[in-house]
Parts: sequence; C-alpha cells; structure tokens
Amino acid sequence: MGYEVVGTWRQFFHWGPILALSVVFIISWITVRCHLMWWPPWESLGALLNITVFLMWVTLTLYNYFAACLKGPGFIPQSWTPKDPNHKNYLQFCEECEGCKAPRSHHCRKCQRCVMKMDHHCPWINTCCGHYNHANFTLFLLFAPIGCIHGLIILIPSVYRALNFQYYYYYRSQEPLVYLGFFGFVLTMFGIGLAIGVIIAVGMLFYIQMKSILKNETGIETWIVDKAYDRDRGEEEGEFIYPYNLGWRENLKQVFTWSGKPKSSGFRWDVRPECHQFSLTIEQLMQKREKRERTMQFKAKRPYSGSMFPIFGHGCRTGCCVPCTDEARLKLDTGDIIHVTRWKKRWLYGCKVISTCTEEKQVVRRIRGWFPRHCGVRIDDENDHDKKLS
Repeated sequence: MGYEVVGTWRQFFHWGPILALSVVFIISWITVRCHLMWWPPWESLGALLNITVFLMWVTLTLYNYFAACLKGPGFIPQSWTPKDPNHKNYLQFCEECEGCKAPRSHHCRKCQRCVMKMDHHCPWINTCCGHYNHANFTLFLLFAPIGCIHGLIILIPSVYRALNFQYYYYYRSQEPLVYLGFFGFVLTMFGIGLAIGVIIAVGMLFYIQMKSILKNETGIETWIVDKAYDRDRGEEEGEFIYPYNLGWRENLKQVFTWSGKPKSSGFRWDVRPECHQFSLTIEQLMQKREKRERTMQFKAKRPYSGSMFPIFGHGCRTGCCVPCTDEARLKLDTGDIIHVTRWKKRWLYGCKVISTCTEEKQVVRRIRGWFPRHCGVRIDDENDHDKKLS
C-alpha cells in the first residue's frame, strides 16, 4: 500500500511554521551580514570556506524542515482493514476514521487521521512526527543547533569588533571594520539570544528523539510500555517484551536509510524473534479493557463552555489550576453523561457519547476532553443521595 503525501503550501500558513522559519531566516541573515564585515569572503579562501560551511548548515536545516513538513508522517487510509479478517481481533478500531488502527498507529485529533508510528504532533511543522518524516525531523533538530553554534562563532567576534570599533579604526586599520550602529547592535544581540535559545531547546529535542530512535520507541509507545511493566499481569500473559527493540544499530537502520525512505511499510514491522506483529497491540487492548473497568460515570449538574481557562463562573482556582496539556476541553450541557477515566484535583477527563441517526445508519461519536470537577457529580453518589432522601 502506497505512501500518501499530503503536505501543501497551505500547511505553512500557521503560527508554527511562520515562527520556525522566521527564527531560521533572522539568525541566518544577521550572521551573513556580520560575516561580510568581520571576514569578507572575497579577501581570503578561509573566509569563503567559512561562510560556505555556514550556508551549508542553513541549507541542510531548511531542506530537512521542508521535507519533514511536506512528506508528512504517513496516514492510514480511511476505513482500512487488514487483508486477513482474523487480524482484526488484535487491532483497535478507530471510530473517527471508521477503520482499524494498524500496529504502531494512533489517531491524531489535530490531523484528524490515524498516523503511522505517531510520535507526537509538532506545531512547528504543523503536522505529526511519524513514520515517513521521522528521519528528516530528527536531522532538522541536529543541523539547526549546529548552524547556530557556527553562527555564534561568527556573531560573538563581530560584536567584539563593533564594540571596539575605535581601536580597530585607528590602530589596526588594515583589518576589516565591523560597524553595526545602535539598531544593528540590538538586532545582532537579538540574533545571539535566538541562537542560544535554539541550541538549548532544539538540542534537547534532538536528544529526546535520538533516545527514542535508539530504542525504536515513540513517545506514545514509551507511555504504553511503562504501563505494561507496571500492570498486574496474569500467569497466562507472561512477561511483557517490547517487540520493536532490535538493538541500537538495527534500530537506527529502521529510520535512517540511504534512500530516505524508512525500512518498514508502515503496516508491517520488524520484530524480535520471541514476539509477533500484534504483541504490542494485544497489550494495548488489555490496557484499554482495564481502563474501561475503572471508568466512572458522571452526570453534568451545570454547563461548561469548553474554554481553556474558565475563570468566570468556575472560580479562580479552577481557572488557574488547569491541566498542563494541550488536550481538548469537553463542552457540557446539564444532564450530559460522561465516562471519566482520568482525574486531577479540580479537573476530570472523560468521554461523552453522542448518537445521531441518519437515513443510512446510526452515527456514534465520542467526544473527549477535560472539564471542571465541580461541573459533574458521580452517578453512584447521586443514587446514594436519592436513597437517603427517600
């Protein structure tokens, strides 16, 4: 089954790509401007080589950035089912895509599709980091800090010469002069700050991604594996073994290839000899079953608009102590039934089932999100209260 490319120019009209590309172009422009004054490339071979290497880092950064955006992570086709009908028993079903989830795929609510080997949704590329763009995304995280380190090597001496302009003008006039002016100096210092920020922030992201690649484990799978080791397992289940960790060398080959295409098709994966294709999906189904068993039913006793920071009408503590996540908020009307699976001190996370009938079929939608704890009451508690009154 083929790889689907969905990236278009419209993808870049979003705050993430606009901000990311602006940072790259600002640092690059300021660095080249200072380099032309500090070490003019037309005066020596070393200067020409230096600015060429810096522009190479910029080119590699932009190439891998655009490749990660336009390739996309790879999406599971709508209403997909495995060729062998028996395999459906080992796979999760996605109600949004109306099809089965292939092994290692997860549904992204922002892309509104099931993503192959989904790691996370990245706002900077305005799409998910997944199977097909994982290598380009990781290389972008590598070349951006390297380019910024090289940029600092150019910018810091340039600022030093600009601050000591009078000295170089009178005593070392044979050397190139760096004159920035007030606005140029402020802009250059801003570029230095941006470069340091990129080195720290993007460098940490590169470390996290490489750590995942060396284990052949996405961010979502790390969460699943942690729960698998903590879960009480019956004797018939046996010890859990993560099926995709083939050793760090082979794990690297799964992502980085000379052709630029990852090794797997996105539907079938190389696994350890003692495992099979559905070892992890079976574990996911078991975790989902236990999750359903501990689900609590709540009934909405007051409406909630679904705002991210509901201060008015819900109290300052609720509005200020929101969940530290970009997960959706669940809009409530009085009387709604919510199936709660997670909770915090002042917030609950649950699912509201909405059923609509059409001429062709009945459509069931499950809407998930966080809502303030005081907006709902547990149905068991409500029944106990009614019994006491009667």
